[in-house]
Amino acid sequence: MHTLYDSDTFSVTHMLANAPEAGTASAAPSPSDAKPVPMMARHGFEIIDKRVGKEVYLDGSWAELFQQQIAAWQVRTPTQEEVEDTLEGYAELAQNPVLVH
Repeated sequence: MHTLYDSDTFSVTHMLANAPEAGTASAAPSPSDAKPVPMMARHGFEIIDKRVGKEVYLDGSWAELFQQQIAAWQVRTPTQEEVEDTLEGYAELAQNPVLVH
C-alpha cells in the first residue's frame, strides 16, 4: 500500500492487494514451491474524507477512472484546490466510517 496524497481533509492510499510480499526474490519459483496466483490483479484506491470520518474504496472501473485522473495529474500538476475538489466528488460516495484497528 502506498499513500499518494495526505492533507488536513483527505488521504488517498493505493492498495495493492496482490502485490508480491516485500523481501521475496523476483526469480521464478520452482514448481514444488509455486503458490496459486490470482488470475486478475486486484488493486484499488482508498479515499478517506477526514472531515466526516468516512472512507470509500474504489476498485474495478472506478479505480480505472481514478487511475486515469492520476495520470492526467502527472502530465499537468494540479493545484491543491483542484485535487481536493476532485477528491470531494469521490468522497460523496463514502458510506463507511473509518475504523482504526
